[in-house]
Amino acid sequence: MKIYLLLAITFLFTITATAQKRAMTTDDIINMNQLNSAMISPDGESVIFGKSELNWGENKRDTKYYYMPADSGRSYQYLGEKGGSDLKYSPDGSYISLKRTTDEKAQLYLLPTAGGEAVQLTEHDSGIGNYEWGADSQSIYFIAAVPKTDDEKKEYEAGYDHLFVDEAPHGQTEGEWNNIWQIDIESGEESKLTHNEMRVGEFSVSKDQKRIAYTARFENRRNQQYKSEIYLLEVGDSTAVQLTDNEVPEGSLSWLPDNEHIIFSAADDDEWELKQNALWQMNVDDKSYRNISGSFPGTIRSYQVSEDGSTVFLNGTYRTNSNIYSIDISSGELKQHTDFKGSIFIVDYDKYQNRILYRKEDVTTPPDLYTAHFDDLENGTRLTDINPMIRDSLQLASFDIVEWESYDGLEIEGLYYYPEELENNGTAPFLLHIHGGPAGVFTNSFSPQYHVWAGLGYAQLAPNVRGSTAYGDSLLRGNMYDIGGGDYEDLMSGVDMLISKSAIDSTKMAVRGWSYGGILGGTTITKTDRFKAASLGAMVSDWTSEYALGFNHDVRLWYVGGEPWTNPEGYRERSPAMHADKVTTPTLFLHGANDRVDTPEQSMIFFTFLKDIGKVDTRYINFKREGHGFSEPRNQRTRDIEEIKWVQKYTLGLDWEPWEREDEESDNENESEN
Repeated sequence: MKIYLLLAITFLFTITATAQKRAMTTDDIINMNQLNSAMISPDGESVIFGKSELNWGENKRDTKYYYMPADSGRSYQYLGEKGGSDLKYSPDGSYISLKRTTDEKAQLYLLPTAGGEAVQLTEHDSGIGNYEWGADSQSIYFIAAVPKTDDEKKEYEAGYDHLFVDEAPHGQTEGEWNNIWQIDIESGEESKLTHNEMRVGEFSVSKDQKRIAYTARFENRRNQQYKSEIYLLEVGDSTAVQLTDNEVPEGSLSWLPDNEHIIFSAADDDEWELKQNALWQMNVDDKSYRNISGSFPGTIRSYQVSEDGSTVFLNGTYRTNSNIYSIDISSGELKQHTDFKGSIFIVDYDKYQNRILYRKEDVTTPPDLYTAHFDDLENGTRLTDINPMIRDSLQLASFDIVEWESYDGLEIEGLYYYPEELENNGTAPFLLHIHGGPAGVFTNSFSPQYHVWAGLGYAQLAPNVRGSTAYGDSLLRGNMYDIGGGDYEDLMSGVDMLISKSAIDSTKMAVRGWSYGGILGGTTITKTDRFKAASLGAMVSDWTSEYALGFNHDVRLWYVGGEPWTNPEGYRERSPAMHADKVTTPTLFLHGANDRVDTPEQSMIFFTFLKDIGKVDTRYINFKREGHGFSEPRNQRTRDIEEIKWVQKYTLGLDWEPWEREDEESDNENESEN
């Protein structure tokens, strides 16, 4: 009898706990803590990580850094109120370097790990950019812009601030030449190592600190990244040697311990091809090179060379999952170290790669930090639990990985999200998500907006259409010269697959996307009347005008082909706004006023066309101070709330009332009392 009673109590407790969970809201997203940069000490004994917390009153997020032992979850705040950014351990573990803004310029500070206060190291005229420690822990190398002279400052402030567009170092916006510098930790003496008029992209210092490899260009036109090349500088010499000579942008430079070879990433070794980046090894003395990562079928996110120079450890995404891999540099042999159904990324390593710090997440689990010994990755120690509310209080979407055949037999994969209580009876409203890119990908990682929509009752599909990355070069190149063609068919065949399974109501469907997602979403509503609502964010509607204003290299080289004057019909045909008269879907446009990836005028064009045609309801919200991605919490909330209101109204006919924030209610009460 006691056993039955115990089982009954346990069952009742489980039901009650489940019942107490509520649907996720937009405010839950905004309130979430976020993991920022993290690092493990060279000896592998301790971890420092950043946690970003909402400051609603100031309409921003604040980051604080915390210290904890690498085998324990106990932590305490490490930096004071002055904070800092870009924290790095010295190789010997005796210092932590960081950047703070002083007199409106980023400067380097040093904090002894044995204890004490952070002390300002640099007083550079133009502030500090990217930096790295020398292997001997006695020097720091950094990039800094060439500052204006006193006379130039006076003239600039007097109004002589004209922009000579595309005249180096300027591009479409103001630019500056920069150089690589070295500072001695003990004396504070700075040495300028490069002297050309150039724009350094990134750099890496050899282990013996006698050589520096860096990328640079000598102009700054927006769509000419392919003019960046790799250069080799012998420290103390004023002349650098050019190592590459092609039309491909290279990056992610790292030295091998022999001080003769570097590793770098590039899509190709000749022309800027639409391919996934590969890793290459180069002998800097004779400039010979070879591809060392050809056996990896997915997308390389980041990598690190082993201490002995024999192996490259990498974070890689293949299809919807991200795992840890290694490549033997000599043989090119690929080894997969984890088989996680989700996303796991190495954040940092100790000096000898014995212990790693990594981040782990999946669709229903927000990211947290773990440590493990590299040979025992299955038994990692969890260090953080920064969003327990997600697990303990909220009801999240269920999801499946689904596959289907597109119109031409191509296999497409996607993530299918649905409310936990969904019944497959064809009554669920449906929302189609389209990812950015085009070379983007939906992955098995925590994206809270899908859970919000599931809480509102929507089944959702996030398809990795042709043009997506992480599936190999063939799928990546699948929409070359066909943007808005086969990729559109991939979307609709996925929708039809769900309809055929009685998963969704074909009369209650909406579509949304951001960036390329907004572009393909815009094309979609010009080709079909099946969607009742559309939300298009940061999109491009007219390729001819955007050719001059925004990025055009991918459109010119891969997606449309040619230029507006050599292929005017192609540019017109692939532009959603040019088919605005075919749109029957009420459409919401969202765009940041400072977006330089896809310019806000593009939403204005499509919005104005629809407004003047007058067949459908349309609305355009322009968000001040925001770029391609939004940073202000209030703008984020308005963006998401207005999108939900739009979709609810036109898909379900609901005059939906948004959630009220508790802190806003308190603010309103205080204002009334005053």
